[in-house]
Amino acid sequence: MSSLPPKVPFVNLSLQHQPIQSEIAEAIRKIIEQGDFILGQALAEFETAFAAASGVQYGVGVACGTDAIALGLQACGINQGDEIILPANTFIATLIAVIQAKAVPILVDCDPETALIDLTAAATAITSKTKAIIPVHLYGQMVSPTQLLNFANRHNLIIFEDAAQAHLAEREGYRAGSIGKAAAFSFYPSKNLGCFGDGGMLITNDAELAKKMRTLRNYGAPSKYLHTEIGTNSRLDNLQAAVLNVKLPYLEKWNRDRHLAAQHYNTLLEPLKHQGIVPIANHSNTGHIYHLYVIQITEKSPIARNLLQEKLAQQGIQTGIHYPVPCHLQPAYQNLGNRGDFPLTETLCEQILSLPMYPGLSNTQIEQVVQAIELSFDS
Repeated sequence: MSSLPPKVPFVNLSLQHQPIQSEIAEAIRKIIEQGDFILGQALAEFETAFAAASGVQYGVGVACGTDAIALGLQACGINQGDEIILPANTFIATLIAVIQAKAVPILVDCDPETALIDLTAAATAITSKTKAIIPVHLYGQMVSPTQLLNFANRHNLIIFEDAAQAHLAEREGYRAGSIGKAAAFSFYPSKNLGCFGDGGMLITNDAELAKKMRTLRNYGAPSKYLHTEIGTNSRLDNLQAAVLNVKLPYLEKWNRDRHLAAQHYNTLLEPLKHQGIVPIANHSNTGHIYHLYVIQITEKSPIARNLLQEKLAQQGIQTGIHYPVPCHLQPAYQNLGNRGDFPLTETLCEQILSLPMYPGLSNTQIEQVVQAIELSFDS
């Protein structure tokens, strides 16, 4: 027996794709007709367009966001044994990429209001081996560029941005990806700008770094059959680039739609703060592009997070948790810390809940979500 569709899905990509379906089909048809599948014109056009939209000069498309970080760190000159600071509450891909780059990950705690990396905690983690910091622009909100630049200058560190959730996010006059030496993006389908599979990109203002990235992604070969670096095969294919080329002009509007939806959530959830329902703070005004809309179910709440999630599901409301287990408590990475090492991160991971968020999410649906939360208190 088939189940009924959710009243409010967590993500609804069809609302984005249906109006531009003919444009996407035509772009794909051209690629197939031309037989231009790898490192072709569509990729070059997208690399240029996305870099420009992000406020930098160069883009290098790769197979996924994880590769964008790992190969990007290699291109930046990170060597085996170099220490890199990153938040403990990031998605595991950030950590995996650091390890793939043969660097040593140094986890630090987060700011409990924004869930972003705590730079005060980061300062205490610096040693003579520390070479870089990876600020993760989490949920669509950037880490403060001013604070980051001051921090990096003070400690002589490379800033390598993980902007996988922050396509065209803004803060303090900067766009995500334009603060540091380089930045990595993911184009996973559910991202604000997503392709029809896996995809990623490194962006930078450094021409030599971009050149090295292009070599690393293509078997370490700057030209055919000449291998000057120990590289890999990690290329954003032309079919995905063609899809992204079609979608990029719509991204700013989609981001605005997300922000308006978040404002409606904020208004409706304001009376529930005294009952322990607290949205993750926005310190970026309209620059927050809300890849995810995340609330905390604090100790004041009359209902626990997991039970609330179950009750919302019973009412047809899909939700997510980003992320339930911090990096240092994952079974594969327990060498990076013990329970209690990052208390703010651990508390956050136990309290957060991601509510439905996507362009086209209606006010009526948002009202249904908040009403369902209220009803869960009494049931």
